[in-house]
Amino acid sequence: MNKKRIGFIGIIIEDRGKHAPMVNELLTGYGDIIVGRMGIPYHDCGFHVITLTVDGSTNEIGALTDKLGMIEGVTVKSAMAKKTE
Repeated sequence: MNKKRIGFIGIIIEDRGKHAPMVNELLTGYGDIIVGRMGIPYHDCGFHVITLTVDGSTNEIGALTDKLGMIEGVTVKSAMAKKTE
């Protein structure tokens, strides 16, 4: 059985105009596991940062982070904790 977990995913986008549409399309597809989202345009550095709070199975969260990590110009890091029942 694949237990549900809570965690966060940090996403850094290098070229918003080029890569953000692909990121947003993926996030829409995984909207059922996203509890919250915060986006920060860091114009001084030319980066855009998105932090997600997620609640889903390890397979779902792993699939999302894997797909995000395959997008050129996108860096992804995540951390999860066991969900308390």
